Parts: sequence; C-alpha cells; structure tokens
Amino acid sequence: MRALTWQGQGKVSVEQVADPSIQEPTDAIVRVTSTAICGSDMHLYTVLAPFLTKGDILGHEFMGIVEEVGSGVTNLKPGDRVVVPFNISCGHCWMCSRGLFAQCETTQNVDQGTGASLFGFTSLYGAVPGGQADYVRVPHADFGPIKVPEAGEDERYLYLSDILPTAWQGVQWANVRPGDTLAVMGAGPVGQLAVASAQYLGIEDVIVVDRVPERLERMKARGARTINLDDLDGSQVSAVGDAVRDLTDGRGADGVVEAVGMEAHGNPVAAAGLSAVSKLPSAISEPLAKKAGIDRLAALHAAIDSVRRGGTVSVSGVYGGALDPMPMMQMFDKGIAMRMGQCHVKQWTGELRDVLVDADPFGVEQLATHRVGLDEAATMYDVFQKKQDGCQKVVLKP
Repeated sequence: MRALTWQGQGKVSVEQVADPSIQEPTDAIVRVTSTAICGSDMHLYTVLAPFLTKGDILGHEFMGIVEEVGSGVTNLKPGDRVVVPFNISCGHCWMCSRGLFAQCETTQNVDQGTGASLFGFTSLYGAVPGGQADYVRVPHADFGPIKVPEAGEDERYLYLSDILPTAWQGVQWANVRPGDTLAVMGAGPVGQLAVASAQYLGIEDVIVVDRVPERLERMKARGARTINLDDLDGSQVSAVGDAVRDLTDGRGADGVVEAVGMEAHGNPVAAAGLSAVSKLPSAISEPLAKKAGIDRLAALHAAIDSVRRGGTVSVSGVYGGALDPMPMMQMFDKGIAMRMGQCHVKQWTGELRDVLVDADPFGVEQLATHRVGLDEAATMYDVFQKKQDGCQKVVLKP
C-alpha cells in the first residue's frame, strides 16, 4: 500500500509499504477515504525529529471504511463507515472509566513517561503507524472508532478525529458561559473551530488574536472581534494583553483558549535552539529535547497576560519543552486557573456527531483550503508549513 513516511527533518515522501494486518483480537483494518494534515504534524516535520525514525508513517486525522475486524470486535463490521480518534484508548481502564481517554493506562507509554499512544506521532507516544495511508491497523477497535452515517461528505465528520473535539474541549475547559468574553490565541483550524464552538455554546463575545489576514477575515465574518499581531506596538506578550484589556473594560478576557502551541512566533532565540537540537543525531538530540527543551512560548505567555484576574487559561496547543520558563509571579498574583493536555476525544464525540448529522454550525465543510490525492502529500506538507497559497487545512484522498 501507499503511505506518507517521515524521511528526515523537513522531508516526507509517499512510499510503498507492507499492508497492515490483524495482530490482536481487538484490532480492525480501516481503508482510509480521507485523512488530513494537522498543525501537530508540522511539529513532526520540524522540531520533534529526534523522536522519529526514517520510514515512520505519519497522520492522526483520518476516517474510512472497515475492511476487517478481529475476533474481539463486536461493535463494528466490514463496510461500516468510521472516524478514528487520534488517541488510542481501551475504554475500560481506571483512566478511561473517568473519561480521561488521552491518559489510557492500557496504552500509556510508561517507558517514555507519557500518556496514551497516538496514531502517527513519534516514539514518545508508541510509534503507532498513522493514517496518511491507504489502510490503517486500528488497535482497540472494540472501543475507539466512531460510526458515522453512510450519507454525507467525509469532511462533515473527518474532524471528529481530532481538531473539532480538541477545540470543543478547549472552550469547555476555559470555563466561560453566556455573557462572558473568550479570547482565542491563534486562528488556525483549531482556533477557528474554538470560535465556532464558543458561539454554538452561547458565548457571543469572542476575541481572536492572529497575524494572518485571511484567517482574521474569516473570524470577522463569524462575528468575532479581532486583533492583528502585526498592528501592535511593543513586545508581543504585553501588547496582546493590553489590546485584549482595551476591548474588555481594562479587565481582560474571562477565559482564554491558547490554540497555537510550541512553534508560536515571537521568540527567535528559542526557535533557533529548537532547530539546532532537532538536527543533531537522535542519540544526542532525544535526551536534550526531553530534559532541556524550551518551547516558543509567546502565545502561552500572551494568554496568561490577557486573561482577567481569577480567569481560566485553556491550553489546546501542543507543548513539549522540559525547561519552559513561566511567569509564576503573575500567574499566582492573578489567581488564574489553567487546564491543558491532549484532547480526550471520545469524551466529546457522541454529542458532536449528533450535532453534525443534521447541521454544520461549526463550518467544518468549509475548513479545508486544499484537497489533493495522497500522492501529493509531500508537496502539501511543505506548502502547509510555509503557509503558502493561503493554505490552512489540507485533506488528502488516498
């Protein structure tokens, strides 16, 4: 079969690899009909290179048709149309019984000190072959895959695999309610879906911070107030906080969703360090990244500065640094709450799927800007990473 494989920092290619097969009774084989390139894939393309091996199959946002199931899978049958959550969870362990599916104890990577295994996402999270391929072996298929209606375009349901529940969780964790103000750092796909989720939940006053004009225009069209980073004076962090306070009677937002993550603009020193470490041999770079890594924290620090006293910062952007400096005095003095972590996808997919069956209030069918065949995946990684051609979301069709 064909699969998009990692070949080195900033280099991926579609290769012929062995077809997957049933290995455990709870496995299923899914024929992929749509798979997306996610912002998190860009971390693999660049800064997380120390944790990848040449030939690793990437991709964690995918859906398709069940081709085969193991003897322990009774909830699915060949021909079922399914979306597969990016985190692999068993559904019955201590963590899963509490809805903490991203921390599943059955698939936790204890040797790495990390949570549940993820599709297509480095040795830190199990090195499980991903979904940018013709076929995927899906472990724990007796729990994970979400059946969706046979009718309708794939893009109505594809993002249930990751970015829609990630955005929804981000808003839920921001602890806002109708009448409050929510600020969203970053207007990429997760940020846009966070705005849509907030509006669906009755949060009318949403402020979006970004620097890409077409993204900001999309958010204005949805009724959000916008702040263009390139229009601000002074350091990015304090300037963003001041701009948000100017729009909120000097107080700050009640809740902030940080939807950018480790590769934010605004810290060239950290950017250079990340790039240098990622180019070293894995034997050297992996321990450095684990124990001495520093992320680019401009978006996170701006979120902390922008939230009001007693407010909540909800972090959906991915971080991986071990020595990230945090403004602890400011955080303590303001008395803020923070929630963060991988999305517990299955905690949210039932209600979100039910919404999507009848309507598209989140605009998921208009989110993708590029739709191409799997063979063009390597080119689109480069286009996406460089934000060329107005690229914000790529859907690949195997």
